[in-house]
Amino acid sequence: MYAIVRDRSRCLTLAEGDELWIDQIADAEAGSEHVFDQVQLLKGEDGNVRVGTPTVDGASVVAEIVGQVQDKKIHVRTFKRRQDSHRHIGHRQSYTAIRVKEIRG
Repeated sequence: MYAIVRDRSRCLTLAEGDELWIDQIADAEAGSEHVFDQVQLLKGEDGNVRVGTPTVDGASVVAEIVGQVQDKKIHVRTFKRRQDSHRHIGHRQSYTAIRVKEIRG
């Protein structure tokens, strides 16, 4: 059983037991639950597929917040040749780690 859900600006394919990183949820604490209620597609174990227009009525996905994580740091160097101009920029993206507990629908 899996579901395609809309999370803010992205669509995610989720199945029970999956662990993944999503865009950061600022107020999420480890151990709490997060409910995705905008389910666009739901496929059951018996092979039945329910497609929403735009969402499936009464369907939701419950996920447990594992914690806040950060990806590895990327380094960006820019320069202009023959100008003695260069700079170094670093960025480290923040994510929220989740574990899918239940797909309702």
